[in-house]
Amino acid sequence: MATIVLQVPDESLVAKVKQACKMLMGVTSVKVQKNSQRVDDITKTAHYKAAMDDVKNGRVTTYASLEDFYKEMGL
Repeated sequence: MATIVLQVPDESLVAKVKQACKMLMGVTSVKVQKNSQRVDDITKTAHYKAAMDDVKNGRVTTYASLEDFYKEMGL
């Protein structure tokens, strides 16, 4: 089974789009998911801000290679 995701910015059109999708041959199910808290810009997320704060304050570790990382971790 395949899934198609449609983004409808105008919520007043959602019901009409849902109805139209149901009329398509082969469509067995149409579900609407509201993403009111969705963040499209990753730079606005708390995790991104925390990571950038870590970088700014020097709380990061870099390795020259994956092998060096493994050595440091004792692997």
